[in-house]
Amino acid sequence: MSEDGPPRSVPDGARLRVAAAVVVHEGRVLLVRRRVAEGNLSWQFPAGKVEPGEAWADAAVRETKEETGLYVSVIEALGERVHPATGRLMSYAACDVLAGSARAAAPAEIAEVAWVSHEELSRYIPSGLFEPVQQYLDAVIG
Repeated sequence: MSEDGPPRSVPDGARLRVAAAVVVHEGRVLLVRRRVAEGNLSWQFPAGKVEPGEAWADAAVRETKEETGLYVSVIEALGERVHPATGRLMSYAACDVLAGSARAAAPAEIAEVAWVSHEELSRYIPSGLFEPVQQYLDAVIG
């Protein structure tokens, strides 16, 4: 088969597992704006690659601390999917704030953070959310 033929396996990006933290506090959800957008994804949940041997929930907690300075705990798994824009395997966790104040703690990677109301979500993420995440947010901040 030639190099130009169709791929025979899942693209490499789909094998990269990313953990995202859906952090709700005082009726708002935390979003970060990355310095480098991934396609049309500018604002998103704190998230990052799951390291070898790391539980995905631990990665969501770690990435939230690294990106925003917040200490959080996972309260519920919300589901996973292959992200339609990035091809990455995404695992989503609902999280509570334990301590800290949200800020762009990784300025080389994160441009800004925002606490967003339910009504504002579509302005920040116009393409919509993964349905289980949307249902969770509808229930807790809707």
